[in-house]
Amino acid sequence: MTATKRQLHLNIGINTTGYLANAWRYRTGDRHDINNPDYYRRLTELAHKGLFDAVFFSDHPALITDPNGRPFHTIDPLILCTALAAQVPDIGFVATMSSTYNSPYNLARRTQSADIISGGRMIINIVSSFNPNVAANFGAEPLPPRSERYAKASEFLDVAKRLWSSWDPAREGDIPENRFWDAASAQAIDHSGDYFTVQGPLNVPVGPQGHPVIAQAGASDGGIDLAARHGEIIYCNVLSRPAGRAFGRKVKERAAALGRDPSGIRIVPGLVAIMGKSREEALRKHELFSGTGSEDGLIARFIRDNGIDPDGFDPDAVLDPERFIPDPNRIEAVGMGLGLSDLLSHEQLTARQAVRCSEGHHRLVLGTPEEVADAIIDLWADGTVDGYTLQPPRAPDDIEEFVANVIPVLQDRGVYRTAYKENTMRERYGLPYPFNKL
Repeated sequence: MTATKRQLHLNIGINTTGYLANAWRYRTGDRHDINNPDYYRRLTELAHKGLFDAVFFSDHPALITDPNGRPFHTIDPLILCTALAAQVPDIGFVATMSSTYNSPYNLARRTQSADIISGGRMIINIVSSFNPNVAANFGAEPLPPRSERYAKASEFLDVAKRLWSSWDPAREGDIPENRFWDAASAQAIDHSGDYFTVQGPLNVPVGPQGHPVIAQAGASDGGIDLAARHGEIIYCNVLSRPAGRAFGRKVKERAAALGRDPSGIRIVPGLVAIMGKSREEALRKHELFSGTGSEDGLIARFIRDNGIDPDGFDPDAVLDPERFIPDPNRIEAVGMGLGLSDLLSHEQLTARQAVRCSEGHHRLVLGTPEEVADAIIDLWADGTVDGYTLQPPRAPDDIEEFVANVIPVLQDRGVYRTAYKENTMRERYGLPYPFNKL
């Protein structure tokens, strides 16, 4: 990273009621919170108290109308983050946006504006939408094939990067007294590609960190390629040390092959932490928050979710990783689904053990605050990961518990900040400035 001491990075997801779909029954608050800006301000203030790098908003521009579920994405994340940045200092903001259903110019303009307003605290998580329900909200055309979505996303980011740098006041020369500015500081990009034709320049200048930090999620072949080309912070599903090392090596080797310095990539996978006064209490809370009610319920869900015939299934037999490789042509995101098969290819686990390793497609850590802190430090200490994006089962309850009980342990261990120091996300993550400084 830099010459300074390496530091653990922690982002935190604050979508609606928390990460786990069934845990809302056990949270503090009411159902109106999810559309209340003051609620998200309170969550962001909690995250700020915990000195998190950034708050993270996933997004899905379609309302899932399952009567047995709950809405998980409501207020547009970029608009919400811009409002929150005006109310809460220091902390960064990760706003998820689709490259499939946006134009590069509009996204570049809105995100660069938000980055300027926030003082360089924006991270943009670019995703290629995978749900036909989203496609139906943007016209009659069906969802493009996966390969096309990733190719479009790569060109999208190529265009956005050029737009973000297209008006740089640092290029201004001597300005005559009768002129307000040097128009040569803004240069057209004249892009004409397979998916986009954009003239430019952008009518928003270069921001305080050049342009927003680019986050990317996914571990499919297309996702790896997009991360290697453009991703600076990689949100992914890493369930074990061997799997994490293999994933990081794959991304960074691909980046190097593309001529990019891999030192500008941070691996910050998702993490679900469930704490108790003892490990046994944490196990019971896991069963409660998951909606399964017991360990047998967790195993039954595992069987159902993976299409396994329950007749004759032995939950104490070692699982075959080949059985859990997701279909590369499925509608759902492939990358997040690879976590289990990657884990099983490196560790011999039974179903009874596997159900305690992952929740919501992310690494699950269970135990006392000290045990949770140990598990977090474990994969960070040797560089397998650069940190985590914490996904609290319940909001605000599990955020409050984590800030009160785990953050002090991490600070006592000397791996986590005790105050905010850096102004921009690039400075905080030790990422390079994206343009040549003039």
